[in-house]
Amino acid sequence: MRVVVVLVFVALALRVIGVQVFSSGRYSAMGAKEVDAKVVDPAVRGGIYDRNGAPLALSVPRSTIVGDPFLIRHPAVVAAALSKVLGVPTRTLVAELSEDSGFVPLAQRVGDTVANKVTALALAGINVLPTTERIDPAGSLAAPLVGSVGSANTGQAGLEYKYDSLLGGRSGIVKEETSPDGVPLPGKTTQVSSTVPGTGVELTIDEPLQYVTEQSLGAEILASHAKSGIAIVMNSRTGEILSMANLVAKTVQPPTPKPAPSPPAAPAPAGSTPSSTTTTTTPPPPPPITTVVEAPENLALTQVYEPGSVFKLVTFSAALQDGIISPDEVFSVPNTLPIDGWVFHDAENHPTERLTATQILAQSSNIGTIEIAQQLGEGRLAAQIATLGFGSRSGLGFPAESSGLVKSNPAKWRVSDIGSTPIGQDDAVTAQQVLDMVNTVATGGVFVPPRLVQATVATDGSIATTRAGATHRALSQEVSSQLTTMMEQVVQDGTAVTAGVPGYTVAGKTGTAQIPDLVHGGYIQGAYMATFAGFAPAEHPALSAIVVLERPSPIYGGIVAAPVFSQIMRYALHRYGIPTSAGGGSTGGSPLAVPFPQVSPPTTAVKNAPGPTTTTTTIVASAGKTTEGL
Repeated sequence: MRVVVVLVFVALALRVIGVQVFSSGRYSAMGAKEVDAKVVDPAVRGGIYDRNGAPLALSVPRSTIVGDPFLIRHPAVVAAALSKVLGVPTRTLVAELSEDSGFVPLAQRVGDTVANKVTALALAGINVLPTTERIDPAGSLAAPLVGSVGSANTGQAGLEYKYDSLLGGRSGIVKEETSPDGVPLPGKTTQVSSTVPGTGVELTIDEPLQYVTEQSLGAEILASHAKSGIAIVMNSRTGEILSMANLVAKTVQPPTPKPAPSPPAAPAPAGSTPSSTTTTTTPPPPPPITTVVEAPENLALTQVYEPGSVFKLVTFSAALQDGIISPDEVFSVPNTLPIDGWVFHDAENHPTERLTATQILAQSSNIGTIEIAQQLGEGRLAAQIATLGFGSRSGLGFPAESSGLVKSNPAKWRVSDIGSTPIGQDDAVTAQQVLDMVNTVATGGVFVPPRLVQATVATDGSIATTRAGATHRALSQEVSSQLTTMMEQVVQDGTAVTAGVPGYTVAGKTGTAQIPDLVHGGYIQGAYMATFAGFAPAEHPALSAIVVLERPSPIYGGIVAAPVFSQIMRYALHRYGIPTSAGGGSTGGSPLAVPFPQVSPPTTAVKNAPGPTTTTTTIVASAGKTTEGL
């Protein structure tokens, strides 16, 4: 027995030596595996700023309060203590803390004050986990452009999505000890890989101008009962987009007031039996309220529409470029023109007129434009459409941006297309593409690609300027000069006298186009898109802009879109200190009953930028032609 006992102890000793010495590493790893867990340490997302450094989107530290019901013996006591701090009913917390789970979120993204109070309670089974929250210091301003971030702190739409890899940074890995249920245990925390914060993005957008643009556009949407609206302002020379507004009208039904008890009845006459019935007065439901909100997407780049008469600039630019017409050439313009069984007409009935090419553009004559297009030919017209950027994306790389729907192959044109395409029908384009075309005229014929991001901002505050896109000549200097003079007539005595800005010359073009019926074919009766696009000062263009309204009333771009252009441009020209035109420029201007906004660039993050709050618009009749070809 002694020998057996000795042998057993020797065997045990050898086994202990084997475990403790020769296999210590393997067993240590196995033990660590039971409690060690690698946890993602999320990176702080980079901010999005306007051109002056004002924040449009930021990530701020937050905390999530979680509970482990397996470690909580008295849920009611713990719930009562947390209820006062979290502002959550005790009954709700008791139910959550009684779940058969080791990880129950109790409050998401709370501030430091609340997190510190929870920590001070030192409740067993209650943990505070760090996280971040994406906030918009400027509220919903430019929301369709900036985009959104999901619960996983990744970009879901807009620029947040496009620059997600840049903004998101790189998350680190932390090794910590946890229970089998995933709850962190007190102990050593080891950083496995470092966290790299996201890089910020500085946009070309100017926050105060963005605010004024949205206010002016929203006021007209309400006044004209439009369904939606788009407005873009761009630096003519650099292509920097200074504001891009996308708004939609939304009708909401206010809650019906609670029934009120009727006033007490008069005393009953002597000898009568008093009534004990109590009646209530039910008020009628309040009328619905129409408000203007940010669009669910960036309509300026993702929505296409038939542009109407503003597209006539394609026809005129090509005809001038090829020497087919001159601004003063006279045309005989009848009231109607039949083509392959279709009858084209101008917006207003008129006898056969003698109009110069400038007058045809200023009065937006469909028939005169078609006559010019017939001399130009289908092939040359199709080539000019592509030259001015239609059928191609703008180069912004915005998510879901449309390249438009244009007829690029003249071999597939129908006979009647030579009548519809020159006047802006049959082709579908984006508002940005129309603005790019108009801006090409403003720059003397040079196509300048638009820009939305001007720099990136590193974590140390250093700024790296982004490269601008390559420009190319699309029109000759002479043709651009001729078109500018012709477009000035549109504002001075043509279809857009309300687009004038006091002290400045303005050049532009209106458009009013029917909306296609995608279900039944043809066009929707009474539904139109109204457009005005132009630039100022006409002799030395600094800013270009476009305004588009969906289904307004009145329907004409010169009545509803041009005044919005005038108000926005009036503010923008003064904001950037653009010198007035020689001779005072236009004496016309916007008849909008919205006060001239006084907005200064913010120096700190603000919830709501200062500016006008008027939401009504008054249309005042003015001299000049107010309708254009449809």
